[in-house]
Amino acid sequence: MGTSGGTRIVLGHWPRSPFGPLSDAMVERADGERLLLAPTPETAEFIRRTYTYDTVRVAPVRVSVADGLWAVSAGPLDLRFRVGRRGPLGLLLRAVPGPLAARPAWCAVTDVPARFLLSGVRTRGSAGGGRREWYGARDLHPVTALSGTFDGTDVGNLAPVDPPVRFGFGSVPREPALTRITTTIELGAGERSVG
Repeated sequence: MGTSGGTRIVLGHWPRSPFGPLSDAMVERADGERLLLAPTPETAEFIRRTYTYDTVRVAPVRVSVADGLWAVSAGPLDLRFRVGRRGPLGLLLRAVPGPLAARPAWCAVTDVPARFLLSGVRTRGSAGGGRREWYGARDLHPVTALSGTFDGTDVGNLAPVDPPVRFGFGSVPREPALTRITTTIELGAGERSVG
């Protein structure tokens, strides 16, 4: 999500992960500072080795969802946003069988159309620390409203993600969206798998 104040937010809400259920927030401020908010030192370290940040903070990250309204509390970030009905691209993504959408080979096939349709979006690439990563998109809903604060300062209204975020090899859709993805990370040489 982008904000009229220039802050861009990428919320990760993972019901299943090698670390168990978790949520994290990647925030890029208007001045370009990239911040990770993660719930434990272990998850912060894993995410930090995959993406690029200027600051990493360990803080509780709480997410609740009710009737299309998401509430997020993560250290200095307090956020509420509303999700709308899926559009044509969301319907198309939902039609792809889940096991196929999660395969790295499928992510390689969808990488070029994603770049064309959603400028800045990549579905595969090189991550930090010699890791490789694939994103299998399975659903897409527009974010229709947002309110919140960062360090007690109002972030402003919902806006396009502009400029694109710079955490990894690609950005997120320019238009604020909730995307359901399966992320596959191939660890670098000498790393042990987690979970």
